[in-house]
Amino acid sequence: MPYVNIKITDENVTAEQKAQLIKGATQLLVDVLDKNPQTTVVVIDEVNTDNWGIAGETVTTLRAKT
Repeated sequence: MPYVNIKITDENVTAEQKAQLIKGATQLLVDVLDKNPQTTVVVIDEVNTDNWGIAGETVTTLRAKT
């Protein structure tokens, strides 16, 4: 049973976009590894930008600079 964990920042990702990610990740495992889509699990974790850091700064801080 393949398990895919997608982590994204919680910045206005729609239900439709999440559905596309789940469908696309599942299809990728089918196409590349011949996995059964019925047993493929995809989980999307949305992380607050205060809890995601890049280069020593939170994404919230980095976004404020742009």
